[in-house]
Amino acid sequence: MEKKRFTPRALILTAALTLVLTLGALALTAWLLLGPGGVAVLQSMGLIRANFPGEYDAQTVSGSAIQGMVDGLDDRWSGYFTREEGEGWNRQRENIYVGVGLTYVANETSTAMEIVGLTPGGPAERAGLLVGETITAIDGQALNGDNLEELVGAIQERTGTDVTLTVLSADGASRQVTVRTDKIGSDPITWVMLEGDVGYARIENFYDNSAAAFRDAVGELIDQGARALIFDVRYNPGGYVTEVTGMLDYLLPEGPIFVERSKNGPTHTIYSDADCVDLPMAVLINGDSYSAAELFAAQLRESAGATLVGERTVGKGFYQKLYRLVDGNYLNLSSGMYTTGGGQSLAGVGLTPDIQESDLTAQLERAEEYLREKLG
Repeated sequence: MEKKRFTPRALILTAALTLVLTLGALALTAWLLLGPGGVAVLQSMGLIRANFPGEYDAQTVSGSAIQGMVDGLDDRWSGYFTREEGEGWNRQRENIYVGVGLTYVANETSTAMEIVGLTPGGPAERAGLLVGETITAIDGQALNGDNLEELVGAIQERTGTDVTLTVLSADGASRQVTVRTDKIGSDPITWVMLEGDVGYARIENFYDNSAAAFRDAVGELIDQGARALIFDVRYNPGGYVTEVTGMLDYLLPEGPIFVERSKNGPTHTIYSDADCVDLPMAVLINGDSYSAAELFAAQLRESAGATLVGERTVGKGFYQKLYRLVDGNYLNLSSGMYTTGGGQSLAGVGLTPDIQESDLTAQLERAEEYLREKLG
């Protein structure tokens, strides 16, 4: 049998043909997956790398391209975030923030921060800071009206590091206080009993652990004799489906309470069980009640006849997922649509309150008056 031999030239031609076919297959796959526009983006990045003679930051160029794609969606709910912004958002969703555990109010010129609250057992309290004292400098940089947000924001990126605060006591004495930053849990639910056996619970967000804290709060209000409930979701940014449906399941009778549909997936419906809180309810809403906050109010009205008080909401009917990209940055992308259990979509429509009131203080008063009349 004759043994065939391959010449170097034949081997080179074979390798070249294999490479061409492989690249062609990759190009066809990219075309099918990304379309001509997606391939053009990749082509543009390649051309820039190969031909642009000036200096540039590749991360900035790619970030601008991604930001442009997000802008092209014309979806206010999608966004592109840096690594730091995305990680900060993730911490926020855990109801945890990095800081020293104090609440402040800036003066009119933003040259001083008055301490108005301290986290019990937090770093600031342990360091001896007191409510009523004033912070005038951070790490030796005096607050000048332009740098307050920047300096405070920098603290939130420094877990486990020391921050030196220049503090003025009530009598004007100045001292330096060193505080170590830490991860601090924030309570998403605050509650209080109002006059007339009306319980009030404010829901800051629907992020981690909010449903459990909510059930505890409502349980305490009922134990203290609440015969009606007010839920405040004004300025609530929304949160997780599991948290809002956990609250709704606790409050509402048996039935559908949430319906979602992704682009290519089946419709998914979440149901409440038969256990419920059978009390008159009102929900405070405004133009900054978003997403899960809108759904919470809409579903309480739909399933329990709750009265909505305040201002019209914006109408957010998409939910988003936060994707970590290969370069460490993040894409927050609308990934599906949702409705109430009865099929009401809030997208672009929002909620119109039953009792319309623009004044913040009057909104709570109107809700209290309505419930007291209902109780007799």
